[in-house]
Amino acid sequence: MTESDAKLSRRKVFAGAGAVGALAAVAVAVPMVKADDEPAAPKVASDDRQAGGYQLTEHVKQYYRTARV
Repeated sequence: MTESDAKLSRRKVFAGAGAVGALAAVAVAVPMVKADDEPAAPKVASDDRQAGGYQLTEHVKQYYRTARV
């Protein structure tokens, strides 16, 4: 085996190890979903304050006052 063949095979080994590591990371990151699970129905908020989103509260107003440049 020549030196260039040895380098090539080492490159293949490291590339394969990197690919296996990437696949393992994806397998851990992707959540397991069962086919028979149904998505939960979204909650309907009866009050606007519970609906989420941006609200201009006293705390936010205080932040804006202190963040002025």
